[in-house]
Amino acid sequence: MTIATINPTSGKAEVILEPHTPEEVAARIEEAHRAAEILRTTSFAQRAEWMRRAASFLDAHADGLGELITVEMGKPIAQSVAEVAKCAKAMRFYADHAEEFLADAPLADPAAVGAGSAWTRYEPLGVILAVMPWNYPLWQVIRFAAPALMAGNAGVLKHASNVPQCAMALDALFEDAGFPAGSLRTLLIGGSEVAPVIADPRIAAVTLTGSEPAGRSVAALAGQHIKKAVLELGGSDPFIVLASADVTEAARTAVRARINNNGQSCIAAKRFIVHTDVYDEFAREFTRLMAGLTVGDPLDAATEVGPLATESGRTELAELVEDAREKGASILTGGSAPDLDGWFYLPTVIADLPDDARLIQEEAFGPVASLYRARDDEDALRLANQTGFGLSSAVWTTDAEEEARFIAGIDAGAVFVNGMTVSYQELPFGGIKRSGFGRELAAVGQREFCNLKTVWKA
Repeated sequence: MTIATINPTSGKAEVILEPHTPEEVAARIEEAHRAAEILRTTSFAQRAEWMRRAASFLDAHADGLGELITVEMGKPIAQSVAEVAKCAKAMRFYADHAEEFLADAPLADPAAVGAGSAWTRYEPLGVILAVMPWNYPLWQVIRFAAPALMAGNAGVLKHASNVPQCAMALDALFEDAGFPAGSLRTLLIGGSEVAPVIADPRIAAVTLTGSEPAGRSVAALAGQHIKKAVLELGGSDPFIVLASADVTEAARTAVRARINNNGQSCIAAKRFIVHTDVYDEFAREFTRLMAGLTVGDPLDAATEVGPLATESGRTELAELVEDAREKGASILTGGSAPDLDGWFYLPTVIADLPDDARLIQEEAFGPVASLYRARDDEDALRLANQTGFGLSSAVWTTDAEEEARFIAGIDAGAVFVNGMTVSYQELPFGGIKRSGFGRELAAVGQREFCNLKTVWKA
């Protein structure tokens, strides 16, 4: 197993780290366990002070951390710096609101249960294992860690093996800000070594963001050991453009929704379902804009699409495109790797997909968009729901009845109307079907890893 920074722009190894031994893993879990015992007894005010200090550290080092993200996984530098800023914002959000979100809730009529008073309270569970992906190497971790630590939990992090420097930066972040030593501990281990960590009695629960196979494995292990799990898995999000939509604005937004993070996002729009009345107009403008994107070095501020994070990721994406091409789909632009070092793939638009194309049911993790012509609104809704995923969605319409029908009818964890899906700390985030279960962010995300305790008093 290799734990290394392999620069996706060049394909060359920048840093190689030694994995933690089983003894080191056990010691790090014990550090987190001890930190959890301390954190559960600290006040919200104290945790908030530490959390704000950690956020200020991110602000002060945003440029350097942004460059580290780009070197490790390849997203354009402006997006990397923005990711750091988003993390700091979420940390302050939970510093400001955790006490409110987890406040005791008294029963309005305790006499109804024969009590003098009754209430519920939220208490931390202990040490939470987070298994996190490389595509948002800071944000994916912070959106778990900020609410978890503010609730009084500690965490251990098994990060993706290709972003180890980001993982180790997170290992130091909270301790440097004043949190007890071990409040978040990184485990430099491979996926095959996650099972004994979940089994460890000091681990209270697990959260995973990643692939469907990884989710199945972690869910099975968590169930075997009767531990709470939250899973955020893949997505094949529909971006629906109805006849009443502002087609020009929809096409412009669709490009950003598809190529943000080089197209490597679970909540990226992937299937573009367009009413036949506006299909040709949308397809023409969307293809033009996708073809005009600047592909190149992600450290160059002018670059709009950088490389895919891994060589295997590019291979898998290319195989999906070739499968569609061989089965008769139309490649409107792109469809190949450019003549560049590293793991680049051209922004691609595919239309006329046959029913047996793998792209119909599989997630395309990269700058590849699939176009679908819908006969009418009902056909658009059918196409939106034909996938096994159900993470998020977008619908473009100026008709109130259409809006209501699609908000109610789309099988997904979220619907964005006349916009693109974005994760906000103020809103719950998560999916249904093969996209996982549980929620992150907002108040409900913080409560996922708390014990809701009922108190009855005579």
